[in-house]
Amino acid sequence: MPDMLLEMACPGPVCGVDEAGRGPWAGPVSAGAVILDPARVPAGLDDSKKLTAKAREALEIEIKQHAIAWGVGFASVEEIAQLNILHASGLAMCRAIEALSVTPVYALVDGNYHFKLPCEVKTVVKGDAISCSIAAASILAKVARDRLMVEMDNLYPGYGFAGHKGYHAHVHVEALRTLGPCEIHRRGWEPVRLALIGRGELAVD
Repeated sequence: MPDMLLEMACPGPVCGVDEAGRGPWAGPVSAGAVILDPARVPAGLDDSKKLTAKAREALEIEIKQHAIAWGVGFASVEEIAQLNILHASGLAMCRAIEALSVTPVYALVDGNYHFKLPCEVKTVVKGDAISCSIAAASILAKVARDRLMVEMDNLYPGYGFAGHKGYHAHVHVEALRTLGPCEIHRRGWEPVRLALIGRGELAVD
């Protein structure tokens, strides 16, 4: 389970940073940034992918109530196309940190890529399983993006965004075949590109 040892070893304030949504065929990429209060760390923090949606939503409330500061940022489908998904993820992280009400001295960032952020950076491989702050950030990023994709399901019905959140799913493949891509599809992703040129039958699951 994650702990606060890395946070305590860095000059403070320290924020954890993580992204959600690098892999989907549709929708933006999101990022969370969280400065936890060491005296009020929510119980049950973990990598967002290991938690149920209900657990993530409950922890989101606790994180926002008890953290010293928190922020969420997005990079749009257009920015993903312009920058590529890696650098768009970095842009979302910058926006999440800039949304914090307290300026961090250090950022613990999940992964091994050293993004250029508004403060010093320490990368942490599998950080959402090691650092409570990164785990909290992963939860905020995931819940915020999932919530947005439910809204997108209302704007673009028929694709099943509320269920699969833009990821690979049979219903998504079938929708691309029958409806074609919509405005929030990532046009550079192979299944979307194939659907655009009328070869959606190749986008099999």
